[in-house]
Amino acid sequence: MPQDEIEKIAAEAKFIIAGYSFSLNEENQIRVLNLENPTEAAVLTKDGDLLETTMDDAKLALVQSYYLKNKEFIEE
Repeated sequence: MPQDEIEKIAAEAKFIIAGYSFSLNEENQIRVLNLENPTEAAVLTKDGDLLETTMDDAKLALVQSYYLKNKEFIEE
């Protein structure tokens, strides 16, 4: 992924925690991207349930925890 695309994703994120950006996609799902390793991504429901991912289980559990603790910052 080109650096300018990563910077755009970071700029449009609702919040960034520990290098993971959290934003809404077109379907109102939560898109999570590891900004330091953009091959690691996930899509979550608004409740934090997994829809799809390229992350391992440990990183997924971590980003789900980050999201659930901060989901009030995601606005429609």
